[in-house]
Formats: sequence, C-alpha cells, structure tokens
Amino acid sequence: MFKHQGKKRTVQHNLRIAIVLSFVAGIVNVSGILAFNELTTNVTGHFALFIRDVADFKFWKGTIYFLYIFSFLFGSFSSNILIENFKENKKLNVFVIPTLIECMILSGVAIMSNTSQFNAEVMVCLLLFAMGLQNSFVTKLSNAVVRTTHLTGLFTDLGIELSQLFFPKTHPNRKEIKSTIKLRLYIIAFFFLGGLSAGFFYSTLELKLNTLFLGVAILIMSLFYDDMRLKYIKVKRRQRRLRNYSNKLRKRAKLKSYSQNP
Repeated sequence: MFKHQGKKRTVQHNLRIAIVLSFVAGIVNVSGILAFNELTTNVTGHFALFIRDVADFKFWKGTIYFLYIFSFLFGSFSSNILIENFKENKKLNVFVIPTLIECMILSGVAIMSNTSQFNAEVMVCLLLFAMGLQNSFVTKLSNAVVRTTHLTGLFTDLGIELSQLFFPKTHPNRKEIKSTIKLRLYIIAFFFLGGLSAGFFYSTLELKLNTLFLGVAILIMSLFYDDMRLKYIKVKRRQRRLRNYSNKLRKRAKLKSYSQNP
C-alpha cells in the first residue's frame, strides 16, 4: 500500500490505501462534528464562514476560520516537505513518516480530550493539520488518483466517469473507467462506514474523542501489514531461488553421473 510508487503502483495498491485512509477520514470527520460541531477533514465550509465574518467586519471572529484553513494547508505543506526531503533515501519509506505523525496527532487529541483543560479551537486545528497531512501524502503516493478526506471532488469525478460509460465511441477505455469508478465507490463507502463507526463508538459506547484511537489502530495495522507482506514476499522469493538452485545442482549431479556411467 505505502511502499509502491510511480509505475510500480497498481489499481489494487490504490484500492487498499483508499479503503484504509477513507475509513480513518470518516472517523475523524464524524468525531470532529460530534465533539466540536466543526468540519475537521476539509475547509470548504470554513472558507465560506471566514468570508461571511470578513464581510460583516467581524475580523477577529473570522480569524479562527482562517486558522482552520491554514492548518489544513500547513499539514499538506509539511507532508510534502517531509516526502521531498527524504525521498532520496532508498532504504526509507518516506510515506511512513507523515502517517506516523498523523497517528501521534490523533492520539494526542484523544488524550487531551480526557483532561479538563483543553482548547476546542486548537483541537480542531490539529485534526485539520492531520487531515492535510493525509490528503497530501495519499495524493502524492497515488499520483493524484486517490483523495480521501472529502467527497465533493470525488462525486464530481464519479458523475463524469459514469456519464462516460454512455459514450463508448468517444471513451473506448471502458475497463479503465470502470476500475476508477470502483475506486471512487470504495472511497465513498468506507468514508461512510468510518463515520458510522465513529458515531457508534462516540455516542453509543460513549468513548467520545477516544474514538480517534480506532483510526490510529487502523493506520498502525496498515503499516504493519505492509512490512509483514514485504517480508513474506522476500521469504518466498528466497525460497524460490534456493529451490531453483537446488534443482540445478541435482540436474548437474545427474548429468555428471550419466557421463561417468553411460
């Protein structure tokens, strides 16, 4: 999921990471709404509120919405800075770094929510920063194919691609279009499931913002899955090479034996 980049990346890789990150984004989105009554995965609504306050000359009140927008932007900026800074290091999977930072932020918000003294605006800024991180690295990782923190552009792209199926002459690459539609539907479905899970954990089980630990656990497990899968593939390749080498030795021994005893 996190390791393959560029031409090595397949539809399945994008599908796996889309499922994981859209589910986490759904958790953060609903948790933020229930806890702070604020959007914590995108900035479209905050931008509208910022403009409203500026238009009403409520500049100080509008500052908080500007900070929300900036937090998301800064998260995206920071993610790409980290990726660009470490991408020359072939031994390091650079996409793990922003993922771990996201885990630390979500854990920090959950822990702070259990104390009596915490600032709601700061918490919203932290969640938006984390979602900016996530949206940036998944966009970079998938070459802008996958976006997981908001659905507006996703529904736009889905509508366009569904309409293209009705025009096979001008859009003959139906297999590719159907594959992209499948990806979009998975993102939407798992964003919804993430939100549904967050609502259940937050309200029904009364975990409140501790629900964010669910998102952290999913991210950590996905990183472990990547490492375990890579180790498994390496072991299988090593076993295959040893088996091939052993077969070659046996063949050589047979040929030698035959040449000595024709």
